[in-house]
Amino acid sequence: METFLKSNIVEDREQIYSKRVRAGKRTYFFDVRSTRSNDYYLTITESRRHPQGDGFSYEKHKMFLYKEDFDKFVEALKEAVDHVKTELMPEVDFSQFENKAEEVDVVVGESDLKWD
Repeated sequence: METFLKSNIVEDREQIYSKRVRAGKRTYFFDVRSTRSNDYYLTITESRRHPQGDGFSYEKHKMFLYKEDFDKFVEALKEAVDHVKTELMPEVDFSQFENKAEEVDVVVGESDLKWD
């Protein structure tokens, strides 16, 4: 994923839906946003926490996914994950990594997620 600086233009777009997945020091955000012309797109953000002094800093990587690429993206992701599971690591029980309910948050409408 490429790193993008979050612009004010993107910040001003309405957030319709958000899903947060916590994974150790990483958190993944799947946000559906709307454009000014009432179209929709998805942003996928990986946020990694790093110790800094008495607190933490966050490194963020963001992808923008547009509707015309949804099906191709999902299919390619599924194929890549299936390849790892069946061809490269068939001995691993991936069910041990399933998310617990408390690790996944879904927000519809405005989010209380804050970006510094």
